[in-house]
Amino acid sequence: MIKIRLARGGRVHKPVYTIVAIESRRARDGKFLEKLGQYNPLEKGDDLLNIKTDRVSAWLKQGAEMSDTVRTLFKKHKVAV
Repeated sequence: MIKIRLARGGRVHKPVYTIVAIESRRARDGKFLEKLGQYNPLEKGDDLLNIKTDRVSAWLKQGAEMSDTVRTLFKKHKVAV
């Protein structure tokens, strides 16, 4: 099953999360299928960057599921998918 979830990057005490489409059995930071955007929790204001809404919609139509965190972020920032 394909999941749309966060993969952690950045450095110590300065995380940057990448929103990715990934096989659900893979490790959190493992090999992903496609990069769909970024989330920077330390950024004030526009903390969601480069979101590919068309690709997110395409993955959802193919049966992918969003993690609770990604769903909450998209709802909070009014990202239409």
